[in-house]
Amino acid sequence: MADGVDSDELLRRIRVARDWAHEEEERSADKADEAAAAAYRAVGAVLDKVVDPTRH
Repeated sequence: MADGVDSDELLRRIRVARDWAHEEEERSADKADEAAAAAYRAVGAVLDKVVDPTRH
């Protein structure tokens, strides 16, 4: 069974995933792969909202 994760570690992991999604969005846009860029943009937006619910 997996070990428990405290809130600080969970937030760190979410931020890493968010940053990765933003990087992949840029990389996909550079390759003119708009569908992939849109998918990464959506993931990044959701994770932005999880990290900071006041962001628009």
